[in-house]
Amino acid sequence: MTIFEKIAAGQISVRMIHETAELIAFHDGNPQAPVHALIVPRRVIARIGEATPGDAELLGKLLLAAPEVARLLGVAESGYRVVINNGRDAGETVPHLHVHLLGGRSLQWPPG
Repeated sequence: MTIFEKIAAGQISVRMIHETAELIAFHDGNPQAPVHALIVPRRVIARIGEATPGDAELLGKLLLAAPEVARLLGVAESGYRVVINNGRDAGETVPHLHVHLLGGRSLQWPPG
């Protein structure tokens, strides 16, 4: 089980923000911005590069959750960034697709 599967199963406690039957959103334990949430599907897809056309509906729900999570965290109006890492060189550390939602400060481009 990945850490995200354990969180979804209630085996690891986190500061939950939002959850549905298909996904969970919670505060990142190692925040990279004043607001840093993770949006994670309950069903495991290892990474975006391994998603299939059959995952399209879940991927859509994952992205559509971002504005709701941003609203709940108070950054919907000021702005936020949505990031999906794919592979070691991109910074992926957990083989379970997830979306980072970052905000609460001015985010520069290009990112690190």
